[in-house]
Amino acid sequence: MKIGYRTIKTAIGTPIAISIAQFLDLTNFVSAGILTILCIQPSRKKSFLSAWHRFFACILAILFSFIFFETIGYNTIAVALMLIAFIPTTVFLKITPGIATSSVITLNLYSFSNMSSTFIIEQLLIIIIGIGTAFLLNLYMPSLDVDLKKQQNKLEANFKIILYEIALYIRNKNVSWDGKEVSETEEILQEAEDLVERDRENHLLRSKHPYHEYFKMRTRQFELLQRMLPLVTKLPNKDSISEKIAVFFENLSESVHPENTAALFLDDLEELRSEFNQEDLPETQEEFETRANLFRLLHEIEDYLNLKRKYKKSDIKRKSSVE
Repeated sequence: MKIGYRTIKTAIGTPIAISIAQFLDLTNFVSAGILTILCIQPSRKKSFLSAWHRFFACILAILFSFIFFETIGYNTIAVALMLIAFIPTTVFLKITPGIATSSVITLNLYSFSNMSSTFIIEQLLIIIIGIGTAFLLNLYMPSLDVDLKKQQNKLEANFKIILYEIALYIRNKNVSWDGKEVSETEEILQEAEDLVERDRENHLLRSKHPYHEYFKMRTRQFELLQRMLPLVTKLPNKDSISEKIAVFFENLSESVHPENTAALFLDDLEELRSEFNQEDLPETQEEFETRANLFRLLHEIEDYLNLKRKYKKSDIKRKSSVE
């Protein structure tokens, strides 16, 4: 079982916060550790927001506790009325993540039945120690580049299989493929999107993320692949154009990588389309439908390649631009 870095931070931060509070001889020093546990976050951005929300909510909780406990008394009715007023206020101020941490301070004040200035200062120190310890630990966030690269490799491996299986089906109507790479790819793209978002939140000053556009491009390409799958099932059993399209997909499957070589395949696609247009006109309804499906398939392939072409500067030159 893998231990995550949030678990490690919690294990390190909690005893540190408790030790500091205990060293300062604060009442109910364990509350500092509880606040640290509640404040460990998965990204720097969430850490900044969490620290602010929780600190503000704790200060507000002290104010509400003073008003309700000193007015009504230190009893459960006062706690209930205080929460009825406090929680909607946090919702209005958009600091609801601080409800849990502020509840720790509220219950401290209630359990000790003490609103003296000395005790309130102690609670403020507990807040600063607990939230501050978590905030400092949250400043360190491990790089997600390795995880993102793994997702990229897995995604490209699946793309290669899908494209190759399309080629096999066009060529000999191979139906042995179970299509598991399609569902796997959906999961990979979702996981990659979550990783990219978390990594972006860890680099607040970076305007662009190196993997954001890449996975966005692959997501749109995958949508096109899903649209191609039903089209290839409607191609004729044996046809010269179909065989050339099969070869095209086979070559395309061997060229799935981060670099941009789409220009080469766009040139090949133009040649395919030219041959396609030179074919005799369809004479039957079946031939007409086949021709229409071929036309749609070529269009989807072109969109697929154009997405890659627009993703980054081409690593090669098109034939037409050389001639």
